[in-house]
Amino acid sequence: MSKKKYVYFFGVGKTEGDGSMKDLLGGKGAGLAEMTKLGIPVPPGFTITTETCNDYFNNKSQYPEGMWDEVLTNMKMVEELMGLKFGDAEKPLLVSVRSGAKFSMPGMMDTVLNLGLTDSTINGVIKRSNNEKFAYDAYRRFITMFASIVMGVDRLEFEHVLDKKKEKNKVKYDSELSADALKELVKEFKALYKKKVNQDFPQDPMEQLKLAINAVFGSWFGERAKTYRKLNGIADDLGTAVNICTMVFGNMGDTSGTGVAFTRDPSTGEHKFYGECLINAQGEDVVAGIRTPLKVEELQKPMPDAYKHLMEIYQSLEKHYKDMLDLEFTIEDGKLYMLQVRVGKRTAAAALKIAMDMVDEGAIDKQTAVLRVEPQQLDQFLHPMIDPKVKLKKLAKGLPASPGAAVGKAVFTAKEAEEWAEKGEKVLLIRLETSPEDIGGMNAAKGILTARGGMTSHAAVVARGMGKPCVAGCGDLVIDVKKKTCTVKDTVIKEGDWVTINGSTGEFILGETKLIEPAVTGDFAKFMGWVDEFRDMGVRANADTPHDAEVALKFGAEGIGLCRTEHMFFEEDRIKAVREMILADDEAGRRKALAKILPMQKKDFKGIFKVMKGKPVTIRLLDPPLHEFLPHTDKELSALAKEMGVPASKLKERNEALHEFNPMLGHRGCRLGVTYPEIYEIQVQAIMEAAAELQKEGIAVIPEIMIPLVATVTEFTKMKDMTVRICDEVMAKGKVKVEYLVGTMIELPRAAIVADKIVEGGAEFFSFGTNDLTQTTFGLSRDDAGRFLPFYVDNKILPEDPFVSIDVDGVGELIKMGIEKGRSKASKLKVGICGEHGGEAKSVEFCYNAGMNYVSCSPYRVPLARLAAAHSMLKKKGSKATSTK
Repeated sequence: MSKKKYVYFFGVGKTEGDGSMKDLLGGKGAGLAEMTKLGIPVPPGFTITTETCNDYFNNKSQYPEGMWDEVLTNMKMVEELMGLKFGDAEKPLLVSVRSGAKFSMPGMMDTVLNLGLTDSTINGVIKRSNNEKFAYDAYRRFITMFASIVMGVDRLEFEHVLDKKKEKNKVKYDSELSADALKELVKEFKALYKKKVNQDFPQDPMEQLKLAINAVFGSWFGERAKTYRKLNGIADDLGTAVNICTMVFGNMGDTSGTGVAFTRDPSTGEHKFYGECLINAQGEDVVAGIRTPLKVEELQKPMPDAYKHLMEIYQSLEKHYKDMLDLEFTIEDGKLYMLQVRVGKRTAAAALKIAMDMVDEGAIDKQTAVLRVEPQQLDQFLHPMIDPKVKLKKLAKGLPASPGAAVGKAVFTAKEAEEWAEKGEKVLLIRLETSPEDIGGMNAAKGILTARGGMTSHAAVVARGMGKPCVAGCGDLVIDVKKKTCTVKDTVIKEGDWVTINGSTGEFILGETKLIEPAVTGDFAKFMGWVDEFRDMGVRANADTPHDAEVALKFGAEGIGLCRTEHMFFEEDRIKAVREMILADDEAGRRKALAKILPMQKKDFKGIFKVMKGKPVTIRLLDPPLHEFLPHTDKELSALAKEMGVPASKLKERNEALHEFNPMLGHRGCRLGVTYPEIYEIQVQAIMEAAAELQKEGIAVIPEIMIPLVATVTEFTKMKDMTVRICDEVMAKGKVKVEYLVGTMIELPRAAIVADKIVEGGAEFFSFGTNDLTQTTFGLSRDDAGRFLPFYVDNKILPEDPFVSIDVDGVGELIKMGIEKGRSKASKLKVGICGEHGGEAKSVEFCYNAGMNYVSCSPYRVPLARLAAAHSMLKKKGSKATSTK
């Protein structure tokens, strides 16, 4: 058995990894290795693998045997290549220690720059660079990063000392401090370090390196990284690699600089090189948004050779990877070095445009383009936009960092955003600048607004990844977190005031602005046409009204998979008749009340059938328990009794008689139809009369009548016999023939177990109601489980919320059993899903692999489901195209 390898070297003449090894080397390490192999200038270094990270944690936070020896061996290789020595006073080698997981997690884990600086090695740095100011600038940065990241000291402690130093020296930016001021700052930083850590700043570079590696490993389980993984569906057991790379310096003067760039615009997808940079700065300055960056093209004048080289490299890398890339670079005294290449985060609009443009350019084919856009990204297309007819009070303008409009109440901390959102409030997070610690609040907010930072700042990158509208770098904002206000000229916005942002234009707007829904047109419509070429599973929508049906069609629904008839009962013009039916003392009284509802329901069904123009419409007969149609408080009951002209005591008695301890497991669904058949008879009559009348007018109609909550074949056969009888009567009376189906919802474990018998009893289709199937399989109430399910997910008792994504091992097995048993008696049995899972990408993939004919979801999630179905088909058929995270 071969010995496990913990460390992989990258450098001219010997590079051990490549771009295909993201699982082992992480995205950053694989990118560095690949660029080195392509002959692109990369500072040499080595990568400690993701497997080592997992071994480290499994070994009680101790290095696995042999790892440190490999680190020392690789460090010697770097020293030989650079002609420098780690810890040497004359020719010191300095390194960066950076995280790098398989999937990009921007800003979520830790990095330490300038490692190896000590009171001894700084003299060698000064001698080699002939630049005392640069050396002390690097040292003060290192102390800050090491103290905050490795030792857990609040970074603001050092920022306060730095601010005082700038104030004393009457300068605005760090780069304006003199060498003497920076030398004083280093002394003050070391004194602060000793005060906070209770020991001197470490002067042994090897000790520094070990502690930094430990910190990067540890950041994998930091709160912000865990939150990011949870929000983005990234597994906790992947681990992070650690990249130790020779330092190159962008803060050596006016011929040095650093930047972040994208090979295409990550917000719009426009085919142009897009980035930001700073002269005389290190990388942390760009993403922190502390200084206003330059556009990358502005490098052309001060550093023409480096800029020309950067242009050549970005073009060759994009051609090599055949995708939009996120690049980091540093220019040291005029020489360009590449520090990172990875597939770039992008908005949905950019993902779509880039994928389509690359097809037109011949770089990729259509199926690769389809796989390049993630289903959840399509939600961004369906975000509301500001109504162009509304007059706006525009307060300020920043950068359009992530598109879409957001409206919410102003809050000024991430914690407040989470707390307000938990109470059901819509909030908009306003910050001076965001940091990785703000991830929870950013997720809770409808949108994000920052006073500082550019298009590659933390706020911009994370918001784009989340699909949240974001306006960054709104310089006119004056934010006072203590007072919970922000001021723009003469306007003061207090916590709780309504505000709006337009992430597509960068505008900050006062007030609660009216938003409008988007449409599927242009490139989106063309792309969805491509999607449908690679999809062989149907997508329907859950729709209860003609308007819902119109929206569903607009988004590409191929039918209605669930029409909930009870929603029609709640309409103001018919709830009174429903209540009369409930209060009736006998069948005759119930029928009299239901007769009032018949024409109303028929009108509803005709409206939906007309909109759907011959596409199948699955109508579920009444499902909820009757008590839901009655008010519950004494005050409400008294008011209703007065309105209906009945004694309040009678209403109260009826309400108490209908009361159930667990109504979701009680007298509902087909059980109502069995005990009160007149309810279902009226509904079936309304469905069939609507269908028959339209068919006579030459309008095609395909009704599918669905019996809910079936547990036994006897229940189903009883309800089907009734349905067929009523349909026959209506068709005979109208002298018309309507093709229709009668099926059932499989939403109880017993129904899945006896699915073959239900088919033998005459079921012509199954629709899995996964909301109830999940409830009854787990013994969980969807309404109450929210109190503890987050704890279960956070503590890995459950991998994820089973009401969000199908529980494949439990609920999924019941679904597969139901399909297999049903089709053992009718091989062409039509099977679909109509629970909320029908619009969740992983659940759609499960449904596809389980052999379903279609999924059904809310109208606005239809495009997502179509794309998820296409992905499922391409993956199952082993397409060589790969999807990017």
